[in-house]
Amino acid sequence: MKARRVKKLDPQESLADNAARIVGVRLEEMRSFAPAALEPGRTRDQHDMRIAAKRLRYVLETTEFCFGRTAQTARRRARDLQGMLGELHDCDVMLPRVEQHLAELRDADAAAVRARAGGSADLDPRLAARAAHRTSYRGLEILLVYLQARRRLLFDRFREFWAEQERSGTWDRLERSMARRVREAQERRRAQKQAERARRELEAAEREEREAASRAANAAAELQAARRITRSQPASRPDVGQR
Repeated sequence: MKARRVKKLDPQESLADNAARIVGVRLEEMRSFAPAALEPGRTRDQHDMRIAAKRLRYVLETTEFCFGRTAQTARRRARDLQGMLGELHDCDVMLPRVEQHLAELRDADAAAVRARAGGSADLDPRLAARAAHRTSYRGLEILLVYLQARRRLLFDRFREFWAEQERSGTWDRLERSMARRVREAQERRRAQKQAERARRELEAAEREEREAASRAANAAAELQAARRITRSQPASRPDVGQR
């Protein structure tokens, strides 16, 4: 089963903030296999839930110190879940193997008994009673019964365990804790962006203020120079002919 992609990881953020995103995705991934995995015949969903529980357990083992008791409890329960589903998977692997081995022995005996019959018009039952693997059948049938019964027992344990974790809120507490951490990180990131935007606006305003002050100083200097020139030059007398 391919792991879900964890989005919005940021190397500039803290370990705890990034870990919270990873844990949140791994937890959601594991829980997504219920309720299908709680049905007896859904072996694929049970196997995928086991893989998801293992991934959640591993990330919690390396980061639980960031989150405290909630993560520690969830890590232990993920380990227990992984173990139960692992034993269940072992039964799922062994059952078809035993059935296949039993079928192969039967097929080999049937071929051997047929060969002994030669050109007979019918088969003598005594030939089958002397089949080479006749003593193996009972042991394999008993093993099949054992594996089937053990799988049912393990499945009942798994379903009860899952129901208990739901009742006690193991996964809900972890989910809330990770969501709160992600939300706080988002709020800090927004506040940092706002602070950076305000800093840039302040710098721009101060720059404009300095430029305006410089222009005002230049205008004042030009005004003073113009006044000095005006005071230093006497007014022109009118021409005599114009009197």
